Amino acid sequence: MATPSKKSLIPTTFYDQANHPRRGFYWLTPVIVLILYLCVMGVFVWLQQLHNDSVMFVTIDQETRQQRLLMVVAALSLVIVLSLLALWRYTRFRTRAEAALIAETGFRRAMENSMSTGMRVFDMHGRIAYVNPAFCRMIGWNEADLIGRTTPFPYWLPGRHAQHQETLDLLLSGRTPSSGLEVEAQRRDGSRFTARMYVSPLRDPNGEQIGWMTSMTDITEPKRIREALTAAHERFMTVLEGLDDAISVVADTSDGLELLFANRTYRRFFGAQSNGHAELLGGRLGRFTDETVETFSDSAQRWFEVHHRILAWTDGRRVRLQVARDITERRTHEEASRVQQEKIQLTSRLTTMGEMASSLAHELNQPLTAISNYNMGAVAMLKSGNANPERLLEALEKAANQAERAGKIISRIREFVKRSEPRRQPVPMMRIVDNAVGFADIDARKRQVDIQLDLPEHIPDVLADPILIEQVLLNLLKNGVEAMESSDYRTLHLVITDQGALVEIAVIDRGHGLRDPERLFEPFYSTKSEGLGMGLNICRTIIESHHGRLWASENPEGGTIFRFTLPCAKPQANSTTENPQELNA
Repeated sequence: MATPSKKSLIPTTFYDQANHPRRGFYWLTPVIVLILYLCVMGVFVWLQQLHNDSVMFVTIDQETRQQRLLMVVAALSLVIVLSLLALWRYTRFRTRAEAALIAETGFRRAMENSMSTGMRVFDMHGRIAYVNPAFCRMIGWNEADLIGRTTPFPYWLPGRHAQHQETLDLLLSGRTPSSGLEVEAQRRDGSRFTARMYVSPLRDPNGEQIGWMTSMTDITEPKRIREALTAAHERFMTVLEGLDDAISVVADTSDGLELLFANRTYRRFFGAQSNGHAELLGGRLGRFTDETVETFSDSAQRWFEVHHRILAWTDGRRVRLQVARDITERRTHEEASRVQQEKIQLTSRLTTMGEMASSLAHELNQPLTAISNYNMGAVAMLKSGNANPERLLEALEKAANQAERAGKIISRIREFVKRSEPRRQPVPMMRIVDNAVGFADIDARKRQVDIQLDLPEHIPDVLADPILIEQVLLNLLKNGVEAMESSDYRTLHLVITDQGALVEIAVIDRGHGLRDPERLFEPFYSTKSEGLGMGLNICRTIIESHHGRLWASENPEGGTIFRFTLPCAKPQANSTTENPQELNA
């Protein structure tokens, strides 16, 4: 229930001042007219008495008295007319002022009614003295239900009256902050809303405070949006701070790089400075490329996979976003995998040599037999005593040639089997082809398959490790020879194409073709009963480590075409070069 109301100062002051007549100097005019009129009448009575009692008026005739009386009446009438004119002028001024005041009041009333901000006036005792229509619309209560009400107010939340009373006491004490108060209220239909309330003292024309003017704005929806944005920002920051990637944003300034943002991972590696970002740029300051690079950080002693992007910052500046992923463990695993692959490659080469042992013995038997024959012939000629120096020299030269041939075969075998670190260097492509074909030709002749070369007029040098590329080419040639073992077509084609910055090598067979081509390069998948399924996978790894590509396709004439590419040692002048975008910060 509402407490007994005290007498409010606001209505009494307002209505008393409205009903109290405003006095001005205009009331002096009728007073003066009245005083003059009384004076004239007194003079007139006095003259009448003198006429009857004094001797000086005895000589004045009746006509003179009438003239004087008319002059007095005329003067009095003139004064009355002037007074009426003054009253008319003041009445007209007052009418215009009242019309202007009514128009001003109507304008302010219309402006007040069109406001969306709720206005409410408390007197000094906390009693509601005034509410505007916006406040009534905001809470759903009528003006008649609110004017004169004291605590508890109908829009207070049930069960929270003590909190509302504290807010009201703070308001009446004049200690409300200039930034306003955030309050909750309940509408007449039971729904609740949040409002921000600002308070200012209300003073009468004499400057005396007579109450408090409060303005309230419904901030339910803006608050909901702000809370949603805050929650989204917190979630986004939680994700960024929890990432294992080092994320940083910098802006180019005249004093260098300015660090605008850095997540927890970046700060753990490089601190809250822009030095780490500059270090991971890798000398690309002033330029922007959308490629991903791998960089070793001396300060963090870690390998990072770094990706750069340009984006617009909140203030419109062009800034650099950098995402650096720690790949130290991956590089360690890759290095261990590379060592294991080298061991597998060595084993593969040794296995290949074991498979070719019988063929190599037959290959070496020919020059050794020829050397023995030539030497026996020379010995026989010398023993007979009929040695012809020319024929003897010819036999010895042929024996030397056969010995050189056997030495080359042994040298190629040792070079192929010998384990060494991969070294990419400029090497003639024909040397790789000759060595690989020389090895494969032994098995090809055994299987009665010819290897036919299709070469361009000029083959550029390639940037490669010759031993590894020989192994790849030998593996592909052996697969082609084995695939054509039961084929009617007995020619294996090796085609080399110059593609400018690349050289493409194609091994074309007419064998049984591909089965499950999508699984061809999977580890431990093989179409051979005795195969391990690692040959093609190793070959692809070797080619990709040389920045090339290895793939297989079906031969339209039957069989399979294996192709791989290698970069040229000296790219042509018209080859494409990197054209990074300049940063327009």
